[in-house]
Amino acid sequence: MKNMIPKGFIFSTVEAAVKKPGRQDIALIVSAVEADMAGTFTTNTVKAAPVKICMKKIASCTGQAIVVNSGNANACTGQQGMKDAREMIRIVSKETGLGQDLVYIASTGVIGTPLPMERIRQPLKTLAKEIGKATLDEVAKAIMTTDTFPKVVHRRLKIGNVSGTVSGICKGAGMIAPNMATMLCFILTDFAVGKKTLSAVLKSSVKRSFNRITIDGDMSTNDTVLMMANGLAGNDPVTAKSQDLVKFQKAVDEITYELAELVVKDGEGATKLVEVLVKGARTEKDAEKAAFSVANSCLVKTAVHGNDANWGRIICAVGYSGISFKEERADIYFNKVKVVKDGLANNKDKEATEELKAKKIRITVDLKSGKAGAKVLTCDLSEAYVRINAEYRT
Repeated sequence: MKNMIPKGFIFSTVEAAVKKPGRQDIALIVSAVEADMAGTFTTNTVKAAPVKICMKKIASCTGQAIVVNSGNANACTGQQGMKDAREMIRIVSKETGLGQDLVYIASTGVIGTPLPMERIRQPLKTLAKEIGKATLDEVAKAIMTTDTFPKVVHRRLKIGNVSGTVSGICKGAGMIAPNMATMLCFILTDFAVGKKTLSAVLKSSVKRSFNRITIDGDMSTNDTVLMMANGLAGNDPVTAKSQDLVKFQKAVDEITYELAELVVKDGEGATKLVEVLVKGARTEKDAEKAAFSVANSCLVKTAVHGNDANWGRIICAVGYSGISFKEERADIYFNKVKVVKDGLANNKDKEATEELKAKKIRITVDLKSGKAGAKVLTCDLSEAYVRINAEYRT
């Protein structure tokens, strides 16, 4: 997959035993030249130290490196947490020769525990010295916490007559709720993209992908999506007026949605991927609210896990979502099986139960009140989810 990596990006990983020994748990991404950057971050009022730092840095729209650790969120760690995050940046800056203002930082893991800096300092130096010795796939593995597999997606495309690549990695399996949750995502491209355009493209993609996934309704302190565009493909910069903007936006949209699907597929204890589609709403906002209400319902999620086509839980969740609709118009489907027609049972529960045995399921609610719609990705809720989160710190 080496030929799929955007030009000019190199990587390294190292073991620092941030949480426990036995795996690579710190990673470094470096661009050969300064890159234009865009980012989106958690909307949680409680923000981790790395998030606070990156939110300030991103105003420059420029960067060249990202250092990431797993195993510790460096959240709710006070001034010491800010000091530790800045020290990590300083070490990487010194060892790579890059300005501190060009080095971004991200963390993921347990909240409320200070970083074990005594175990991190030397590995950070090694990390910088060994830049170029790791692959993007190895970076994706290093940033995992309760994930069961690394999440990597690529797209090759042409902008004008120039071929280039957009690659994305992410981690996330729990604390996934609207606005990205405990998810880290890094998108890299060798295309040249105008700063304002890059930010607009990323925000548009995140809105309809990572901001429309939910596993457990919890919102983390560390949500971070960073995108780097170093321009080494050699194309004319993509701007708001470029003919190829639609093509570039589509590639980024596909990457973020596919990564979002992988995050939900890997949801803690999940056995099924569920897409909730609400259509026929008066506004997109109404559709989104209704879809999230269904997707976040523990009763809906447990019914899906148990192959129970209990559509009553779905109509109930739409009802308490806060939107205005007429239940006597609503239709509900499990995949293509219509279980509710005009608000009443359609006597298809047996057929719907068979549909629920699949690993990927679409629940469709047609409100027949307008032309707007929205999709939200979620998963079923199993006994394993409780076990994983009951033992997270042990």
